[in-house]
Amino acid sequence: MPPVVFVGLLVALYVWKCMMLVVFQNKIIYMPGFPPNSRWELIDNYADHCGGIKWTNERIQAADGTDLAMAVTTVPMQKGKFPTDKKDARAHVYVLYFQGNAASIPPRLPDLSWVLRNVSDSHNPDLAPLQMTFVCLSYRGYWTSRGRPSEAGLRRDAEAGARWISEYHKQLYGPDRDAPVPILLLWGQSIGCGVATNLAATGKIPQNLPVRGLLLETPFLSVRAMLETLYPQKWLPYKHLWPFLRNHLDSWTNMETIAKAAREKGSPPPSMYILEAERDELVPPEHAERLLEKCQDLGLPVERVKSPAAFHSDAIMRVEGKRLAALGIVRLTQKTLDVG
Repeated sequence: MPPVVFVGLLVALYVWKCMMLVVFQNKIIYMPGFPPNSRWELIDNYADHCGGIKWTNERIQAADGTDLAMAVTTVPMQKGKFPTDKKDARAHVYVLYFQGNAASIPPRLPDLSWVLRNVSDSHNPDLAPLQMTFVCLSYRGYWTSRGRPSEAGLRRDAEAGARWISEYHKQLYGPDRDAPVPILLLWGQSIGCGVATNLAATGKIPQNLPVRGLLLETPFLSVRAMLETLYPQKWLPYKHLWPFLRNHLDSWTNMETIAKAAREKGSPPPSMYILEAERDELVPPEHAERLLEKCQDLGLPVERVKSPAAFHSDAIMRVEGKRLAALGIVRLTQKTLDVG
């Protein structure tokens, strides 16, 4: 009897833990309460570290009525070259930013501000006079946004961010046909890459605001692929639980959808810019490599760079990482302008 009881307890423990992983997967994947003060952070707390970039707090609502927070700023894409008449600009670039799975938007603003200043200081005459509006979307449950995070919820949040940008552009320039063309770029970090590719692949995006480029910072293939990466041992059952996933964040499959939609519409596909962390301790380099090869096979314009000596969460905390992120925004914009 003792061996039978012992084995039975082990099996029960396995089953219990698997059930907990399935039931509480949203709490495992999304961590809006970490660190503990993340929901009470203020933009003003970091204003002195943003190098003169002024961020404002905006509120929007998702399609299901969930109240969401955003941090928004606008800078010239060449320093000091704001157009004298806003309608003289060739285009207006909008970057919609999706964060990783922990913390909140305000602590990220100093690093993002550095990137924006670097873009503004790029001294690229082809980008003047252009303006760039940077929109940091706070997922439901994160920072001061209401609700609880899930992939379906984050999809609605991303769509709400795109709608806000579309309405903002219309209010800024009016119905004039000669108004600057809006260029929408999506920037995702870690799980934010899945949110970005979800929006680009199957999201409800306003017709006047097609996605022109994606900056994918420390991306992974999918949640299923991460299960296999984090739990490779054959004796662990976790990687076999993928049929029960409610969150997929499947950038691998999304790339196929993005390329197919571009072919069907006869329009240029969005460009991809993959920013890896050289010492990423969570996502192995094979993920970025496979995404690169996937884009190349599908005919999606793609570029891959590495932030030297960076770990998963600090790719743009490094000086070179910031420079590479700024370079990505400039190149994605330039490719869009070249295509026309």
